[in-house]
Amino acid sequence: MQSLNYRNNDASQHGSSAPLKRAMSTRHLVMISLGGAIGTGLFLSSGDVISQAGPIGAIISYFLGGLIAYTVMLCLGELAVHVPESGSFGEYARRYIGPGTGYMITWLYWLTWTATLGTEFTAAALLVQEWFPTTSVWAWTLCFGALVFILNVSSTRLFAESEFWLALVKVITIICFIGLGLLAIFGFIPYQGHETAPLFSNLTAHGWFPNGLFPIFATMLIVNFAFSGTELIGVAAGETENPAKTVPKAINAAIWRLLIFFVGTIVVITSLLPFELAGLNANEVSNSPFVTVFNYIGIPYAEDIIRFVIITALLSAANSGLFAASRMMWSLSVKNQLPKIFSKLTPSGTPIVAITVTMFGAIPGLLSEQFAPEMIFKNLLGVAAFTMVVVWIAICVSQFNFRRQWYKSGKTAKDLRFAAPLFPLTPIVGGLFCAVTCISMVVDPSMRVGFICCIVFILLCYASYFIFYHKKDVVQS
Repeated sequence: MQSLNYRNNDASQHGSSAPLKRAMSTRHLVMISLGGAIGTGLFLSSGDVISQAGPIGAIISYFLGGLIAYTVMLCLGELAVHVPESGSFGEYARRYIGPGTGYMITWLYWLTWTATLGTEFTAAALLVQEWFPTTSVWAWTLCFGALVFILNVSSTRLFAESEFWLALVKVITIICFIGLGLLAIFGFIPYQGHETAPLFSNLTAHGWFPNGLFPIFATMLIVNFAFSGTELIGVAAGETENPAKTVPKAINAAIWRLLIFFVGTIVVITSLLPFELAGLNANEVSNSPFVTVFNYIGIPYAEDIIRFVIITALLSAANSGLFAASRMMWSLSVKNQLPKIFSKLTPSGTPIVAITVTMFGAIPGLLSEQFAPEMIFKNLLGVAAFTMVVVWIAICVSQFNFRRQWYKSGKTAKDLRFAAPLFPLTPIVGGLFCAVTCISMVVDPSMRVGFICCIVFILLCYASYFIFYHKKDVVQS
């Protein structure tokens, strides 16, 4: 109750017209988390991971990615239950690391989603154009942008419901894929090119690790990016009914489902396809391992089905991204680190100015198709992946410092409404693995430009904070 009072007092002090409304339930949180994580990283990029790391290596890589995500989400759950704030990561970093870091993390997470918004709309439009070749990409892009904007502006409840159904399409697809795949693996349904059950013969056909152990770690950035979006639970906690009850439930339900979905999907793909085929032209829908497996099983219109699912995945990611990024701007305005107009809310409780400005931030991504699409897309993807991992590190450090302060005040873990287990191992393991993932980006030449841009952005955030806001924070404290 203390954290809720803090939030309302803070909002009135800094000129927000009203606190954000608590309109989400546990099912919304679970599906928002699943929807944020299940996307093109699984439907397309999974083939790339398999081709680099090999079947067993890919399974290990996704299993490790899930464990890393789980440790981070446990840390986030403890913080989100104690301080259920919109714009949560920035607030946690501000309290438990430092105000400058809180300011930087808030802007960094805003950049994470804003950088990819435009590419999500453009990619969805290009996929639709494959069905309707005579239509304009720009027309579809504007339609998708308008749809996502309306879903976010109308109300938090409408956003949550729309994300629930968009995520449900992906979840049903993956359940069907794993179920049909297992039936094919054990010979209960026919599979092209196999008179007997394939079983798991492909897993070790070229040895346990055909390309060595290094690709397992080299692909961790792709894998971690595939799990990114799970942290949306923390952003949504400030608009959730009874966060002390719903947030822990949602975290446990979402993470274990994701681990089963991701690892189960990789097991099916690597059991039914030679690993070198799984990653062939993986960025093309027609060569997605999902399409290949469905075709071999004999599912009609497999390519059209997966294209539709990927379109919903892109729109789901854009929907969640606009929600998350706009809440970051709202939280900065509430703290007087942006003009008060950014905290202006509609009668239904949505930050309309923050949402609108964030949509304009998607323009660089919209230009990706017209100007050097591969270069822009690759670097935007690198920026999004790197910034997400930095945010995860901040979550782990914040929880570590919070728990130390909690113990110093004479309280124990039993006094917390939700406590991350195995402290201090949980935040340390999560933070260290995320740091290793960041290093993997440095050694990848194709992502080096994005890495440098991220470092420059982080330095600019710190510089602007100490120039404009540091003295104000010192006076207020």
